[in-house]
Parts: sequence; structure tokens; C-alpha cells
Amino acid sequence: MSDINITAKKRTKSTKGAVNKIRREGNVPGILYSKGSEPVNIFVEELSLKPVVYTSEVHLVNLKIEDQDSVRSILKDIQFDPLTDRIVHVDFQAVTLGKAIQLQLPISFIGSAVGVKEGGKLQQNLHKLDIQCLPKDIPQHLEVDITNLHIGNSILVGDLSFENIEILSAADTVVVSVTTIKETTDEKTDELQDTPKEPELISRGKAQEDSEG
Repeated sequence: MSDINITAKKRTKSTKGAVNKIRREGNVPGILYSKGSEPVNIFVEELSLKPVVYTSEVHLVNLKIEDQDSVRSILKDIQFDPLTDRIVHVDFQAVTLGKAIQLQLPISFIGSAVGVKEGGKLQQNLHKLDIQCLPKDIPQHLEVDITNLHIGNSILVGDLSFENIEILSAADTVVVSVTTIKETTDEKTDELQDTPKEPELISRGKAQEDSEG
């Protein structure tokens, strides 16, 4: 796993006006959480977050807060503006190299499923795994080989294992499967049939209304 350096500054005010001013200046407010310590309110330049936000991989972040020593951390949470899709808030979690941490890692497939060549459709049900490991053992993503996946076959979380990593996600959760095109179509049809219909609006003619009046 590669490290990324990000410079941060402490923010002394957390009022709405102060936070909005930070955003207008091209920065993003955030919080650094450390076990056994008080959270630290910070802000970072929005552009500096792109390498860790707009990627499918996980990185360790060396967070340099003003004149303090760099803090090894991971990006724990990101909030986006629903209209502009800009980053509006970030949370960092400090890590200790000798202590295991829990996080989510993206799943990356290796190979081409033989079931797709047989005419099936690949369906990915799970995109990230909850795992626990030491910071030094965090991979950028988790590789799952789907080469031998035939039509009707699936890979469960319980089928997976990774060196020096404990998987926390439920073992019976389906990660990926290969289904027939017909099964996929039937599922969509069932979903449409299960959708409740809106009640029809019954309007009365003017003549009928007049007669009742």
C-alpha cells in the first residue's frame, strides 16, 4: 500500500459561517480521530484529497497538521454535496502500526468467468469487504479470482481468504455469481410485478356533479 502526504490546518471555529468560509476558499473541513485522544478539527485543501477520494484503492495518509509531526491515518468517511458532488467533509482515523484496525476494502476481480463465455451474466453483489488487519498489511484492494465461475455458481464471503487479513463480513453473503440471462430477466419482471400500483383517480362529470348538487 502506498502512502500519500496531506497537509492540514487546525480550525478553531466550527460555526456554520466559519465552515462555509473554509469551503468558499477551496478547503474541506474535517476531523482527525485518534484512540484515547480528543478529536481534532481540521481543514485541508480540496485538491489534495483527490488522490485518496477519487480512487477505488485504499491508501495510508501521512497527515501533517501545521507544526506537529505527521500522523499516520486512513480516510474513514467522506461526505459529498448532493447537488454539486463536491467534497464537503472528511474524517480521518489515526492508526498505530502495531495495532489492527477495521476498515472496508474494495473487491477487484481477476480473470474472465467461464460462465460468461457460456452465455451467462456476471452479477456482483458485494463491492467491499469489512476486514481487520495491521496497517502494514492493508492492500489497495482485495483480489478475487472468478475464472472458474460457471453458470449457476457463486462465490461467498466464506470462500475467500487473504494473507494476514481477518474478514468480518458475514460468511454467507454472496460476493459474485453467474446467472442465465433468463434468470436476470425473470428477476426484473418479478420486481415490476411486486411494485404497488397507484390508485386510479376517478373523476366525475360536471353533469353528474350538478345533478347531485
